[in-house]
Amino acid sequence: MCLLIDDIGSFPLPKGVNREIFTQAYLKTRDAIINRQDPFADEFMQKNFCQIVVDSFRKKLSCGLDVVTFPQQFSGLRQIGDAIHEAMAQGSFIVESSKAVLPEVYVLNQYAKELSEEFGKKILLRVCLFGPLEQYLHEVGAVAYPDVLAGFAETINRFAKNAILNSKYIETRVISIDEPSYGHSNLSATPDLIVETLQKAYDFSGPTRQIHLHFTSGIHNLLNVNRLDVLSFEYAASPRNINDVSKNMLEEADKQIRVGIARTDIDTIWAEVCEKGVEKPDNEQLVESVEIIRKRYLVAKEKYGEILTFTGPDCGLGSWPNQEVAALVLKRTVEAVKTL
Repeated sequence: MCLLIDDIGSFPLPKGVNREIFTQAYLKTRDAIINRQDPFADEFMQKNFCQIVVDSFRKKLSCGLDVVTFPQQFSGLRQIGDAIHEAMAQGSFIVESSKAVLPEVYVLNQYAKELSEEFGKKILLRVCLFGPLEQYLHEVGAVAYPDVLAGFAETINRFAKNAILNSKYIETRVISIDEPSYGHSNLSATPDLIVETLQKAYDFSGPTRQIHLHFTSGIHNLLNVNRLDVLSFEYAASPRNINDVSKNMLEEADKQIRVGIARTDIDTIWAEVCEKGVEKPDNEQLVESVEIIRKRYLVAKEKYGEILTFTGPDCGLGSWPNQEVAALVLKRTVEAVKTL
């Protein structure tokens, strides 16, 4: 499999967009889709959600990424958590399939022909979902109840299946289940229960199945999730992570790897720049150089060889100051890899 450059997902809202109004438009659009109404026919939804999603995705596409995650500009936890709350109020931990929708995916599917023709290629989409373990920690707590975890896993699976697109103009190439707290939380689940839960969540076929991690402790348990294709971890801001994952262990488990090669921890980056006496850093001063990003890529490539099948920035860019600087991170990451 050839190496593909992707991104993790979150992206800043455009300048001048009010987050509260965007949130209102998101919620209204989600309800419209669930109720089989046309969100594009409503000026409020079209202007304050649909067009923002398309324009933000277009900006990411223009950076040269091979696989582009929909711009996650609404709370990742609430995307699924809101639906879980509604199900729990009805006495269930499983969201009805008709309500397991991601509005961004719906909108991009409607604009797929336009975007494909504009960029002269089929759109390869990456879908990201906060996983059953992360959702459980936020909704229930650290004490693991197997039946509840199974319900959460089934819910994630339904959202994933409903996000699989495959047409002439757009294809869901990757579905990533994000578990940022895994390996660091105090969830009481046994390794076998974690494997069982993730197996259920990944029970779909077609797209490459990724898991995105912030911590590599506990990663050995994930090697037993046989429906999981690619393990993804941060390397740029957490260089020690790469020492915990050997090529041999991945090959024995028939797993591939995605390594983050560009820093996205903007708060730390900003503090480091300010410590150098720059009170108001510009975009150039916040984004790492192509050379620095390339050095990390070469280290990862040398270590993992052909099983390094994805790379890109460490994590999402939603907390960055503006879309222009976030796009610059993506552009330099692409350049670091593709101009070798």
